[in-house]
Amino acid sequence: MSTPKKIEIMKTKKVLLVDDDVDVITAVKAILTKAGYEVIEAVNKKEGVEKLRSEKPDLAILDVMMTTHYEGFELAQEILANPEFKNVPFLIQSSIDILVTTKASVQEMAREFRKDPSFKDLQVLLVHNIVDGGAGVDYRAEDGTSHWFPVRGFIRKPVDGAKILEEVKKHIG
Repeated sequence: MSTPKKIEIMKTKKVLLVDDDVDVITAVKAILTKAGYEVIEAVNKKEGVEKLRSEKPDLAILDVMMTTHYEGFELAQEILANPEFKNVPFLIQSSIDILVTTKASVQEMAREFRKDPSFKDLQVLLVHNIVDGGAGVDYRAEDGTSHWFPVRGFIRKPVDGAKILEEVKKHIG
């Protein structure tokens, strides 16, 4: 008597890409599609929220500057605050320089940078702990208020195919 074989169906992982740059969308979509991911596109925060609800992606990649300078950050904060989206990991995609640290608290590191006169005028600080992978964003909104939120990681623009795949695989396999 033979034992029935267990058949496992692999679900294609969905990645929501929110960016208003058609060239970036085309490049990232080609890289991820070739690697077997389904890519859903959105060009702004509003469309991103709609796709988060309707498509239920496994990961989101958010550009920073779209309709406004901080629209990607605002979408990230909505993902963190909305219980409907709280299980969707996201990466920030930007050409903004990333500050690297080995401090346990990347938020503390961002605050230290803000105190330094040579960094205090920076509107956005992206901080990444290279030891434990912790990362976060500290940005100053147009009204002068400072906002902090944790992120899973960063993807640099211009996009490097190997690096984006490495980050995506790290977070959703």
